[in-house]
Amino acid sequence: MATVNTYLIFDGNCEAAFNFYKSAFGKEFSGINRFGEMPPQDGTSPLSEDLKNRIMHVSLPISEETILMGSDNMPGMSPDLITGNNFSISVGVNSKEEADKLFAALSAGGNVTMPLEVTFWNAYFGMWTDKFGINWMINYDLPK
Repeated sequence: MATVNTYLIFDGNCEAAFNFYKSAFGKEFSGINRFGEMPPQDGTSPLSEDLKNRIMHVSLPISEETILMGSDNMPGMSPDLITGNNFSISVGVNSKEEADKLFAALSAGGNVTMPLEVTFWNAYFGMWTDKFGINWMINYDLPK
């Protein structure tokens, strides 16, 4: 069976964002690497200290099936990068309590676009944009 995971690209604040997500989900990184760890590349200029510290790749397992991954872009790459405006991360949870906890943690400092509420499709659902510009949704399907 195929698995789909979300990969987020940031413009220098990937580490701050992923530390925020790590705290909200109560999980630990399975790996984190910086651009400064790459071996020197022939014909390229050495990286500045700022660029060396940018995140090349980070993985945060959320569940057995889901991994949130990310990196920082490098100057000159992805010039049309607009963080968070073309997708939402949808999180399915197993209880209203879990929905409340994650909603409160992940929306802190962000902009709530739909508070958690019971919907006409029989779910406890909410939406927000976090303080890093990433769009989120959370859904708990209510018992029938």
